[in-house]
Amino acid sequence: MKMTVLGFWGGYPAPGGATSSYLVEKNGFTLLIDAGSGSLSKLQNYKHVMDLDAVVLSHYHHDHIADIGVLQYAWLVQSYLRDKKEILSIYGHTENKARFESLTHECAKGVAYDPDQPLQIGPFTITFMKTNHPVPCYGMRITDGEDVIVYTADTAYKEEWKKFAKGADLLITDCNFYADQDGSKAGHMTSVEGATIAKDAGVKQLLLSHLPQYRDTNDLVQEAQQVFKGDIQLATEGYIWRK
Repeated sequence: MKMTVLGFWGGYPAPGGATSSYLVEKNGFTLLIDAGSGSLSKLQNYKHVMDLDAVVLSHYHHDHIADIGVLQYAWLVQSYLRDKKEILSIYGHTENKARFESLTHECAKGVAYDPDQPLQIGPFTITFMKTNHPVPCYGMRITDGEDVIVYTADTAYKEEWKKFAKGADLLITDCNFYADQDGSKAGHMTSVEGATIAKDAGVKQLLLSHLPQYRDTNDLVQEAQQVFKGDIQLATEGYIWRK
């Protein structure tokens, strides 16, 4: 299983950057997790837009779905160029009906996932956990039957993450706040909170993502290291994790 970071900023992209978006690949199958602002441009540094097999969305805030519309247009344009109409499956929850319905377009189809049931997409099985966020949002535990990636999406700290992330090979955490701040009202975590989950869940590697737009983000790693003694990485564009 391979994961590539396309976007990692929270809220809005830094110059030349992108917000939350990750490619997960296995045996030629390519899954896009979230499609934040700028992510379609970044995607094309690694894959053709038509190489996507499916998209899964954690929630409908713009910094996670801003490029869904342009991705739909990309598939439409390619249908003309190739004289062949293909349909991209975009998975989302139905707790915001209007947003879910907008996933369906001429070359895209919105597919509802049930957060209470495992979702099978290609070689991946995804289980969900509802996060603490101002809108309905779901973290994901993604496995190919051998390795496990846990993605918290956007969330304030909650004890349930420790069980959900237990033994994960890679934990991608919301890290939108520094240790001296409180992100709970905004529905986000600090560096120390993400590291606490990593420590108590016994994960192999922690990747800090959904990063803030101010101060020195390298400080987030130093703060997390005070709690979690394992491998900690700061998300960057093109960062690749592979098992």
